[in-house]
This record gives sequence, C-alpha cells and structure tokens, in this order.
Amino acid sequence: MVKTRIKTDPAHVQFQLKVELLNITPAIWRRLLVPATIKLPILHDVLQLSFCWTNSHLHAFRLGEESYQAAYPDDWEGDFAGMTKPRDEKKVRLCDLLHSEGDRLIYEYDFGDSWEHEVLVEKLFPQVTGRVVTCLAGARAGPPDDCGSIPGYENLVEAMANPKHRERDQLLDWLGYTYDPEAFSLDTLNRQLEKLKI
Repeated sequence: MVKTRIKTDPAHVQFQLKVELLNITPAIWRRLLVPATIKLPILHDVLQLSFCWTNSHLHAFRLGEESYQAAYPDDWEGDFAGMTKPRDEKKVRLCDLLHSEGDRLIYEYDFGDSWEHEVLVEKLFPQVTGRVVTCLAGARAGPPDDCGSIPGYENLVEAMANPKHRERDQLLDWLGYTYDPEAFSLDTLNRQLEKLKI
C-alpha cells in the first residue's frame, strides 16, 4: 500500500489525525482535522481540550529519540544523560515531524502520571477555509488530572460504577463531580476548539 505524502506547500494541506490514549481499554480516542502547519504549542492546546486535561503539568512531543517541549532554559541546563536535550516546541510545525499517512509520534502529558497519546496521520486533505481545527469523532472521556495514572484511573472507573465501592465517597469529594468514563460530546468539544486562536 502506497502512503500519501505531502507533495505541495504544507500550508495547503490538512492532516486527519487519530489520537489515542495508550494502554487503556476500552480505547479513549479523538479523530481531528488540523492544518499540517499547526505549531506544536497549538496542537498541545488542541489535545488538552480534546481530552479534557487542565494544562497543569509538563508535556512533550516525542519522535524517536527527539523530544519537543515548552522551553524553560533554567530547567534545561541539567544533565540529560541517556537522552537528547529537548528542543523548543515553539519552533516546530507538525509537518516538520510527520509527512505521510501512517506517520506517528507520541504526545506525553504529565510526566508523573505519564499519559501517552499516539498521534497518527490517517489521511491528508487539501486545506479548506473556515474552521481550522475540527474534531470529527471520538470516544470516552479523558481521565481526570492527577487521578494516579492508569491504576488510579481504573480504580476511579470501578468506583464510579459501584455505589458500594469503599473509595467512592472519597473520590467524589476529591473530584467534586460524578465522573462518567463514557461521556464525550462532539458538539461541546468543537465549540471549545472554535475559540482557539490558531
């Protein structure tokens, strides 16, 4: 199967991305239409909205051994033994890293809980005017921030499904609301994405 590659000016190309949170079953995913030239910090904002994250932790885009992150020079002076020093994400467009259908990278959010998302280019389309970023489809709610990575998330889902779960009341107090792991509103997400300054 021949993969479609960007053959023209990337400014005239849109990527259809499938973004899936790794190692969670059933899958939590979003299908997004974004400009190929979207800068990584804006893509970060899109992904934060898409998975209902609160942007309260560090993040990185990873492709092979390379890492692209928000630049905090004072923090970057340390020793990066065993890995390449991160690159400043502000200088990088998505099309600088991904070029063809089937190309992928990892977006990691919260280095403690380590929420890894696979960002896969499913299709390339001509760029159209109008809305610049759109969610086409998706499934399930993203985990709440600080819920304790995958084991904490699984415990939360179990507690929400069982009114007699020993930690349910404590988790409800912590969250401040009843968490529905199946909740996802395409219309709500697209209204939020419309407000993003691209």
